[in-house]
Amino acid sequence: MKKKIAPSILSADFARLGDEVQAVAAAGADYIHIDVMDGMFVPNITIGPLVVEAVKQVTTLPLDVHLMIEQPERYLEAFVQAGATILSVHPETCRHLQRTLRAIRELGAHPAVALNPATPLSTLDHVLDDVEMILLMTVNPGFGGQEFIPAMLPKIRKLKSLLTRAQKKIPIEVDGGIAISTIKKVAAAGADVFVAGSGIFKTPDYKKTIATMKRLIAA
Repeated sequence: MKKKIAPSILSADFARLGDEVQAVAAAGADYIHIDVMDGMFVPNITIGPLVVEAVKQVTTLPLDVHLMIEQPERYLEAFVQAGATILSVHPETCRHLQRTLRAIRELGAHPAVALNPATPLSTLDHVLDDVEMILLMTVNPGFGGQEFIPAMLPKIRKLKSLLTRAQKKIPIEVDGGIAISTIKKVAAAGADVFVAGSGIFKTPDYKKTIATMKRLIAA
């Protein structure tokens, strides 16, 4: 499974958002990660479908949209119409998780489940047939620039083992504290897609940073 880098625009310069997206795309990004927060499920408010639509206009890269919002089923169609390629939802926010995942697929996007650090992997037991990616949060969601939680490494390894036993080729995405200093050990634990916000956008040379990350995860 090809390893992929997904810069998170949460840490980009929003005054120059189009330029920032194009810069990381030119630097070798595989996805553009977009964090949507509603100030209820997480203690922050960020963006909505209008920004997703704006990002879609300046890049051909897949848009990996992470919905940290209550009752996400209310907004699935709006985000898909805006250009979302992947939609991740949290089990805690969905009254009927399987139905929400199925709705995402029926709208033409790829459904994914996002698990907070304390959310058990057993949450996935009955939806593995309905997901095309699993996002493990390696910080508590809500803010960029947080430090990676080391206790998440065993969780990544456990999920990788679970998927192998189930004969499921579902990519594992990790989000939180991913930077040059942490990405190698996260890749070794079994991650496939690496979301990095400040780990990319707060560095002086995006191309050099992404190239270094790709070299480390390939090692």
